[in-house]
Amino acid sequence: MSETKKVIWVTGGSSGIGYAVAKNFAKINCKVYISARRNTELDRTVKELSKEKLKVHSLPCNIASETNVSQVVKEILRYEDRIDCLVNCAGITSFKNVVDTSNREIKDIVNTNLLGSIFCIKAVLNEMIKKKSGIIINIISTAAEKVFTGSAAYSSSKAGLNSFAKVLREELREFGIKVINILPGPTETKMWSQDVRKKSSNQMMKPEDLAHIIVSVFLQPDSIVTEEIFVRPITGDLLI
Repeated sequence: MSETKKVIWVTGGSSGIGYAVAKNFAKINCKVYISARRNTELDRTVKELSKEKLKVHSLPCNIASETNVSQVVKEILRYEDRIDCLVNCAGITSFKNVVDTSNREIKDIVNTNLLGSIFCIKAVLNEMIKKKSGIIINIISTAAEKVFTGSAAYSSSKAGLNSFAKVLREELREFGIKVINILPGPTETKMWSQDVRKKSSNQMMKPEDLAHIIVSVFLQPDSIVTEEIFVRPITGDLLI
């Protein structure tokens, strides 16, 4: 790492994979900004990490709102001259068959997972292009590639982001900007119900383990890019 601290923005940074990612970037002395919808969760995260002598800065944001996203990026750039890395971790789901999933639920999932992530990418893009430098890391899901019943809205939102990022990667090569898609299998986060986690946690990956992979990809030399990583538990996909 250079003497200048790298500036990282992690969405969904108050819990799950986002929390673990923010923590691990803070451990390597990056300047970390985290976003989530709820102030209370952000405050809790900042306090928890400060107990470990790790510093993160919190900015509430509903990424499904273009206005919110724009405000957060402007706020970060008030204090920093750049955002070196965006990590799109924020996401929601509903494990229901299509017939039982309301249009409202589908809209919320797509607006957050797909459009929200795109809004965040677009918000940091111009500055990265100007500086001809930057990394965009998208936490997708193996559900973007494999069929899992009860997850049509979630899978389509993640598949959409996966495709969007693949095209974006080609468009940004000339600017030296990396676009990296991480596709994890089942991971023990609040996205799963308490019952499922209690019953199947031994078949799930830990957010901390994924965070190590994400930070290691960030630290790779500028001349290479790991474009896509599939990560599954050694036991395979979760059967519930």
